[in-house]
Amino acid sequence: MTRRVLRIATVGVIFTALSCALNAATVNDDPASTIRSALTQWREDFNARRAAHICDLFAPDLRYDFYGAPERTYPMLCARLHHALADPAQSLRYDLTIREIIVSGDLAIVRLTWRSIVTKDGKQESNDETGLDVFGRQPDGSWKIIRYIAYPEKD
Repeated sequence: MTRRVLRIATVGVIFTALSCALNAATVNDDPASTIRSALTQWREDFNARRAAHICDLFAPDLRYDFYGAPERTYPMLCARLHHALADPAQSLRYDLTIREIIVSGDLAIVRLTWRSIVTKDGKQESNDETGLDVFGRQPDGSWKIIRYIAYPEKD
């Protein structure tokens, strides 16, 4: 009787482990969903001023262009993000609209619009920035932004 219970328990553990593995594979096999979730999580972290992992969305070899400014790098971006989150004189929030995600192998292109909402001295200003993010699959299987361009929309 004890062996039978042990066999049933072992089979149950094996099925549970396989089910978890299959669910994890499904998430990893859908890069567009993984990327969408990462962008959404970044927005939530930024808006909540959770600075601990604010640079995790970006690859260390990041290069980006913003509205005609000189090309910038990962360390420059991280410094700017941490500074923005630490500034008590202003509140900066982002809203996100993902227009399209195209995945091809280890690269993905995301067309999106970020709306920044800055509140300073009781005045609020919003600005839409249309952009193109290029994600690369990293050696650990994660997806990170390796290149991006963004430009404010003109009225």
